[in-house]
Amino acid sequence: MYASREDIGYDFGDDSKVGSKPIKPNPNIDGGWAWMIVLSSFLVHILIMGSQMALGILNMEWLEEFNQSRGLTAWVSSLSMGITLIVGPFIGLFISMCGCRTTAIIGGILNALGWILSAYASNVHYLFLTFGVTAGIGSGMVYLPAVVMVGQYFQKRRALAQGLSTTGTGFGAFLMTALLKYLCTEFGWRNAMFIQGAISLNLCVCGALMRPLAPKDLREKYVVRSDSEENRAKALSHSTETIKSNGVLSEEPEKKEEAANEEVLGSVQHIETGGKSGSGRSLYGLRILKTVSQLTITVRKGFALWYSSYFGAASLFTNRVFVAFIIWALFAYSSFVIPFIHLPEIVKQYNLSRQDNVFPLTSIIAIVHIFGKVILGFISDLPCISTWNVFLMANFTLVTCILTLPLMQTYVGLAVVCALIGFSSGYFSLMPVVTEDLVGTKHLANAYGIIICANGISALFGPPFAGWIYDITQKYDFSFYIAGLLYMVGIIFLLIQPCIQKKQPREKSTEEAQV
Repeated sequence: MYASREDIGYDFGDDSKVGSKPIKPNPNIDGGWAWMIVLSSFLVHILIMGSQMALGILNMEWLEEFNQSRGLTAWVSSLSMGITLIVGPFIGLFISMCGCRTTAIIGGILNALGWILSAYASNVHYLFLTFGVTAGIGSGMVYLPAVVMVGQYFQKRRALAQGLSTTGTGFGAFLMTALLKYLCTEFGWRNAMFIQGAISLNLCVCGALMRPLAPKDLREKYVVRSDSEENRAKALSHSTETIKSNGVLSEEPEKKEEAANEEVLGSVQHIETGGKSGSGRSLYGLRILKTVSQLTITVRKGFALWYSSYFGAASLFTNRVFVAFIIWALFAYSSFVIPFIHLPEIVKQYNLSRQDNVFPLTSIIAIVHIFGKVILGFISDLPCISTWNVFLMANFTLVTCILTLPLMQTYVGLAVVCALIGFSSGYFSLMPVVTEDLVGTKHLANAYGIIICANGISALFGPPFAGWIYDITQKYDFSFYIAGLLYMVGIIFLLIQPCIQKKQPREKSTEEAQV
């Protein structure tokens, strides 16, 4: 039901399919260290997404502490959630230059710093900067590499691996809700955030586990060129081929610049090895020049690859199916995060705090969310099941629950709806799979960065909008109705996807005939 990477042709080495041979499989693909990557991604989802799903506890503390409107206070949580996802495309640039491991470690430090600085907040606007921006950017720098690494290490059981790793969101929401409740009760919300910041330093350990695959292993899922000269050109100037295939720049200037850079590095190495009789100061200066030259090449290659993926003539945005997916993402995520932020307040209004203290509604969503991700991921891996159909059915179920939640005013009714929300939202584990099948593994980092960026925009405006509607109507009903209707608009764009996709093979064959 959805296009594969071969259909769309985003593997920029398509011309290499002729006269090629498969690469010997790496034992770490679909096994070995791949399961450590799943564990790392699982812990990242606990510490980042799980913590964000539990922010409703802190939201109530901030309302009491700073005595601001619900709409303004909700911006703290929504900034953290939104920025985590919005920075995705820019984190793709960091991944292209530094790799997933380095990016994740730096992000873990930033995230912990944001939590710790927020413990000293004197007003809501201070939290906007420390918790919303600082912790949000740090979370984004860890979250995207955690998703991308699972996609790189798995091929046959990709949906199941993503499902297992992303169950950390459900576990985290359940654990962090209980933890933050306990810490706020025993130590106050400020000390709770300080302790949470210390816990978040474990994200650096998760990043250290993200061992990068060798370039030849990354190409294992594809067919590579057998000609050694072409392989050398692809290894040394991958960004050159990408830009050429996109029609952004010609090949000759890039080849000249590549040769010039290699000449500079070669001359530096020659002087270092043959000029031992020279002064130590000169050798030190040459080493600096060599380091700067290598860094410049790395940055230019990473930026060229990142730029061509987003803005090239054959960029991701020329794929109409992917554009429809982006439009859906702009409306979908807010319907999921609004209950987590505002359900504690709704429970208080309905005088259901006693039952909710025994078993919080947000914990029900979190627990069932775990099973939803695993079950939907397992079903999608079955050969007779279409991942796209499973994805659509889960979306329909979720939007129905969002529209019916305001009608439930008893704990049992709310619990049933929350359980359905948790299970149907398990489709999040399918999003990387659907994205990778649309654009291919090579462009998963950039493409999924765009998708989570759209989700971030949705999360950024969703909770404040719901709080603003409450400030006007003194009810949350209209917040859920409007969010559900917007969500339905996004699903309609997904429904027209098969019609768009059917036109693509004919267009592709026409272009090949012209060539």
